[in-house]
Amino acid sequence: MTSKMFITAGEVAGDLGVSKPFAYKLVRAMNDELVSKGYMTVAGRVSRKFYEEKFYGAGKERKN
Repeated sequence: MTSKMFITAGEVAGDLGVSKPFAYKLVRAMNDELVSKGYMTVAGRVSRKFYEEKFYGAGKERKN
């Protein structure tokens, strides 16, 4: 596994232009959602793929 698999709260803060404390809240919320789906999580980090899907819709096809 590489560190590219996860995005840190610090990277989320820089990417979205929000404060680090708010980024930690976002990461915690995403991790809570993943836990409810049965996935294991790492505090302060979230799956980069899941993050990109949640914020940018990456991987989702839109219906016209």
